[in-house]
Amino acid sequence: MNKVEILSLNVGKPKDRDFGKKSVTTGFFKERVQQAVFLSSVNFTGDGQGDLVHHGGVHKAVCVYPYEHYSHWERVLERTLPYSAFGENLTLTGVTEEDICIGDSFQLGEAIVQVSQPRQPCFKLALVYERKDMPLLVQDTGFTGFYFRVLQEGLVSPTDPLIPLTRQALAISVAEANRLMHHDKQDLGAVRRLLEVEELSPSWRKTFEKRVAGQDVDTSKRISGEP
Repeated sequence: MNKVEILSLNVGKPKDRDFGKKSVTTGFFKERVQQAVFLSSVNFTGDGQGDLVHHGGVHKAVCVYPYEHYSHWERVLERTLPYSAFGENLTLTGVTEEDICIGDSFQLGEAIVQVSQPRQPCFKLALVYERKDMPLLVQDTGFTGFYFRVLQEGLVSPTDPLIPLTRQALAISVAEANRLMHHDKQDLGAVRRLLEVEELSPSWRKTFEKRVAGQDVDTSKRISGEP
């Protein structure tokens, strides 16, 4: 893996925002911080999520997005994007979904973090960028970002590197997990292998276990935001 650096450390409390006729409480809008911030088991100090049913918690304590994807989205959206353009806590360079695996652990300042699952884009991306197709575009490209859980709490500085500690033995990448979730849904052999990764988040495990059992999982509400 290349040297991984933090380009921006971002936090923000949930706020009510009007999107046309729709009012949404969201922690999407975050601001860059220049000083060290304490990372607890659930979030950075000063950070929060508007929807604690689908966001946040111990398995989604830190949202990460690779800066390598920014140029693609700037072409798609025809605009320059600031850091935290995808509501992420960490804008990183030097790593993408292809490079990092579910269960990999890293030193991040005083903290130790572990990859728990890919991020699943939701309808708030469509509201923010005024493009109904934005969640599906992110999902289909695989440029989703991913989440860390926190194994050890501690201070994190914006200048701290992300230092690899352990690689999960099965080495199933975030990109592979995305492929199985969104594209090759009938590849049940690969799904069963992913389910062997103990570090996979409970929500993704539940979805894949339902699929193996032959049950359909409806994701339309996440994409559309409609009841």
